[in-house]
Amino acid sequence: MILFASPKENGNTALLVKWFIKGAKSKGAKVELVNTAKLKYKVNGCTSCQECQHSFKYQCVIPDEASPLIARIPQVDVLVLATPIYFLGPTAQLKLFLDRMYSLFKFERGTGKVRHHLNNLQLCLLASASGGPGHGLSLTNDTFKSLAEVIGIKFSSLFVPAAGVSGTIKSNKGIQRKAIALGSKLAN
Repeated sequence: MILFASPKENGNTALLVKWFIKGAKSKGAKVELVNTAKLKYKVNGCTSCQECQHSFKYQCVIPDEASPLIARIPQVDVLVLATPIYFLGPTAQLKLFLDRMYSLFKFERGTGKVRHHLNNLQLCLLASASGGPGHGLSLTNDTFKSLAEVIGIKFSSLFVPAAGVSGTIKSNKGIQRKAIALGSKLAN
């Protein structure tokens, strides 16, 4: 499952996703592409209602287009977060979805234990920034790498600093090869 979180459908992040999918499909992978910018939400993000913590199910209780997608995440092999970097971090379109993924975890008060069903999941970050490496790519990469470490899953990433304006990496064959190779590798 790829969470495509750019409001620009033909930008640099879209190209990374297209190339990643090409690599994954070359190995026979089924790919589900979710455009988080087009999902219809009932609320903006997690409301901290805690209803997910009182349920035996690992899913968000808010009835909207995000909930069934979130509930399916434990069944996917690879979750790809594809985002441009806006103001030192992932887009609001991704953050909105990610906050609702809180429902995939059960937090035991007092013990500090966290239960989840994501043990077989691999997390991957595809990110691009118009500025250099200090423009949020490292910070975003470290954030998601830390998340993977906390929940005990594998993490990989491909990020493109100084990507320029939307679509300018189209002619960058080196980045294209890296994205295709990463898709192919994670499909195995």
